[in-house]
Amino acid sequence: MLSKEIKKATEHILTQHFGKAVQVTRSAGVGHQDAHRIETPEGSFFVKYNSARRYPGMFKAEARGLALLRNSHTVYVPEVIGYGEEGDNSVLVLEFIDSAAQRDDFWIRFGTELATLHRSIPENENKGFGLDHDNYIGSLPQQNKWHASWIDFFVVERLEVQLRMARDQRSAGPDLSQMFQRFYRHLPDFFPEEPPALLHGDLWSGNFMVGNDGRAAIIDPAVYYGHRYMDLGMSLLFGGFDSKFYEACNEAYPLEPSWRKSMDIANLYPLMVHVNLFGGGYLSSVKAVLRRF
Repeated sequence: MLSKEIKKATEHILTQHFGKAVQVTRSAGVGHQDAHRIETPEGSFFVKYNSARRYPGMFKAEARGLALLRNSHTVYVPEVIGYGEEGDNSVLVLEFIDSAAQRDDFWIRFGTELATLHRSIPENENKGFGLDHDNYIGSLPQQNKWHASWIDFFVVERLEVQLRMARDQRSAGPDLSQMFQRFYRHLPDFFPEEPPALLHGDLWSGNFMVGNDGRAAIIDPAVYYGHRYMDLGMSLLFGGFDSKFYEACNEAYPLEPSWRKSMDIANLYPLMVHVNLFGGGYLSSVKAVLRRF
């Protein structure tokens, strides 16, 4: 059941979108405690909410990222209905996607669509790696200042930010900083030079679903223009996707023969995010990667 404040914010968003008064007639929790399916005379919608004070601008940034992905006309992305605030409540309303069984060609199509997303001509053609606004990865702020070089972006905007956060939280000490500094000189060996790719940014198994047409729909992005190895690496971090997905990616946008050797390097960023979100238990995985390479 939606609270009075969330319901009011949701109805305001829907009214703005449809240009007429729209009321929520029913709601039911889905997935986690801060998300609901709502019913209205205009159809079903997905609503999620959080604290505007704790996560300022989160849903505005998510809506912009979803719109960027959707406008690529590649992987399916739910339509953004709108976002807004009521008191300390921040609300995002999206198209509701009913889950269904995978089509026989699900993984091949998903891999092909992701590769097409990665090789589409970016709107930031002359800006390089980054994004014109900051956003979030999970509940952590993600900064996206433009860099001409992917290596510079990866070090400055991704690894160093997380390393500094881990030091401030005392999850990591000077030894980790020293390991990263020694490691940075080797980074160009792991990322072939490629143009910026529009990335989902947090592509693990919990951030896609099977839509009602049996194809993949991607959700909860952390969008930016980066190296496509970041999406591929993240997809492998917690067990990986079906092998047909990677075969289709490679066929649609050929990868270097040694691409899998670089995945642990790409995943230093999400691993450090996990250090800062969930504590030092992931620190041993980070150090193991650094020692190995």
